[in-house]
Amino acid sequence: MRCSRLRRRSYDLTEDNKFAEETSTIFGVPFEVVPFKANPQGAKPQPEKRYHVYSVPQKSQYRLEFPRVKGYTQAVQNRVTVDWTTIAALEINPFKIAPEVQVKATLANNQGRHSLSGPGKLESLDLNPYRQGKRLQELVFELAADLTQTYCQTEQCQAPPHVLFPQLRKICDRYLTEKVKVVEPAHILDLFLSPYYGWVIEKLSESIYPDTGAGEAPEIPKFEAHLGNGSTDDINFFTGKPVREVVKSHLNCVVADTDQWEQAAAYIIDNHPATAAFVKNERLGFTIPYFHNGEDHDYIPDFIIRLKTAKSNYLILETKGWDELREVKQAAAKRWCNAINADGKHGHWQYFLTGLSKVKEGIDEAIKEIEALTN
Repeated sequence: MRCSRLRRRSYDLTEDNKFAEETSTIFGVPFEVVPFKANPQGAKPQPEKRYHVYSVPQKSQYRLEFPRVKGYTQAVQNRVTVDWTTIAALEINPFKIAPEVQVKATLANNQGRHSLSGPGKLESLDLNPYRQGKRLQELVFELAADLTQTYCQTEQCQAPPHVLFPQLRKICDRYLTEKVKVVEPAHILDLFLSPYYGWVIEKLSESIYPDTGAGEAPEIPKFEAHLGNGSTDDINFFTGKPVREVVKSHLNCVVADTDQWEQAAAYIIDNHPATAAFVKNERLGFTIPYFHNGEDHDYIPDFIIRLKTAKSNYLILETKGWDELREVKQAAAKRWCNAINADGKHGHWQYFLTGLSKVKEGIDEAIKEIEALTN
């Protein structure tokens, strides 16, 4: 018997980033040979229409270009600092990572598992023995030492450890005092255990900058040399997601990831008098690098806006709701903007994270900041 390979009819993703369910009827093959489990809710309906999103040559006045950044370069000689307004905070939450458990020293059940029921004394295991043997200042010293070692091993550091350590100890002390939130019954000393300890090292390492106020050269970006700058020139794709036509964009329309959120934000941006051009960051290739939980990641903000000013000024606008990594991504975006602005070859960039109700205020604030810099 000759068999044919089945192919999907559509490769468009649904709102939850999954392929829509597709089924097929196979003739001539007994069902007991090829079992089929029917979906009780029925097959999901296919998108009624696929939309073509592309750059319009006649709208080239709204063309946008952006640099591709893969990392950063520092040349610290003596002094470092931290931007305390953007560094991500840390929460020690016992409801996410339990600091105590209850166990019984008994035989496993017939399934090979230990149980709280049955014979044996119920024992509680917690972190109190560890906490009793530690002092906070001792652990701050340990954290500063590890941070100094981690930072000195990077290519961007040229300062000797004995110069950096006193500065990093003060930074660690302030971070624990101002940026660490402890939810009872957890304790601040739990921070020096995994995974919290590694997260603190990551957050601080990613947030240390050359102190330009003390004469240090600023941090500058490392660009993707083989790709060059990205732009709206080559956008051309199809989507099953809803779209909205816009005026001040090089593209013919804006793709919406939600039912109303992006459409409403795009409408506000498109009609704001300070908007010269904008684009929704959908398959544009604009990403911001950041490091979290031991891995490199790419943050994809929602919009890029070119502001209607005498010189080249841009606003990266994020309009999404709650995100567990909200502060981490915000710190990464601020770092990206600071490095690009220090490089000075791609205009002036700002970042604003807001809810839908304050999109207009975000653009207004960006204009005010530009006016303050030029006065």
